[in-house]
Amino acid sequence: MAGIYLHIPFCKQACHYCDFHFSTSLKYKDELLQALVKELQLQKHYLQGQTIETIYFGGGTPSVLSAEEINLLLDTITGLHTVSADAEITLEANPDDLDKAKLQALRQTPVNRFSIGIQSFFDDDLQWMNRVHRAQEAEASVMRAQDSGFENITVDLIYGYPLLTDTKWKHNLNKVFELNVPHVSAYSMTVEPQTALASFIRSKKQPAMNEQQSAGQFTYLMDAMQTQDFEHYEISNFCKPGHYSRHNSNYWRGVSYLGIGPSAHSYNGQVRQWNVANNPKYIQSIFAGELPAEIEELTEENRLNEYIMTSLRTSWGLDLDVLNSVAAGAATLLAKTALPYLEKGWIAQNQNKITLTQTGKLYADHIAAELFF
Repeated sequence: MAGIYLHIPFCKQACHYCDFHFSTSLKYKDELLQALVKELQLQKHYLQGQTIETIYFGGGTPSVLSAEEINLLLDTITGLHTVSADAEITLEANPDDLDKAKLQALRQTPVNRFSIGIQSFFDDDLQWMNRVHRAQEAEASVMRAQDSGFENITVDLIYGYPLLTDTKWKHNLNKVFELNVPHVSAYSMTVEPQTALASFIRSKKQPAMNEQQSAGQFTYLMDAMQTQDFEHYEISNFCKPGHYSRHNSNYWRGVSYLGIGPSAHSYNGQVRQWNVANNPKYIQSIFAGELPAEIEELTEENRLNEYIMTSLRTSWGLDLDVLNSVAAGAATLLAKTALPYLEKGWIAQNQNKITLTQTGKLYADHIAAELFF
């Protein structure tokens, strides 16, 4: 089994916190769509004939694509690969794109899962983020999608930023629970160096993020999700039983995937590669029959550390037997390094599995970095 990710690098406007590759101009949209089709053809052997279990349209804002354009890409994939009959096909979408007409059109595609970028149900927060939509649209978009027959929905929320009081955070979560969505991805606001938000903080136009606030809201998030019977299956992801994101879960399990489009990453267990993050350069290279990608051969150390980072974030945890399959004796070395965190109660060990405790989840990146080889 394997997955395919398609990066659609267009947005109506730039969110102040976002550092993903995108353009607010649709100037090259038609050419880029043709290039995506061409790259799928150029990369048809990358996954070595594995069945495609998941397809994910990310971005950017993939919901700027029409139903016909989505079908063109999916038809290209099914013409080049064997796609599982029950494949999970996810489309990231902004609430303002999901009007009744667009949803009716999307019913004519194989898309069967939405990832809706809500972020907040407060207009002042959305304006602060420079989001296009408003709170009323956020709520309405979920209900319209459900009324149109799309039940497999995940929504994104952000916490840990200055405007978000604890009272507002509780309201956001309660609103999601009222909407009865089966999956939630919630992220602490991160300040990336090249973003508008970082610039505002450097120039004192905005205050810096407060780590204590973020930790408190993350703790409340975990407790609230548990009371609503959501499984906390990855640091930022919660779902009702049976509603894991199959695509993202495969990332964390080390399953092979092919990334198509500018800035997209691919991985096959031994090699990682990523495309140039520039639309004109990407299009020019693809039309010339060349892949505009940098390639990294993964060393044994790379593979160990990548497994530690991804597996430790999940509820199924780090399997010591997997470490030993990569490098003999690795599990013994890691167990020794992990001992202080076991004594602090930040991690737990059950036979050959190591998982983060709820307290440990507050320090996930730190713990993983300390366990690296």
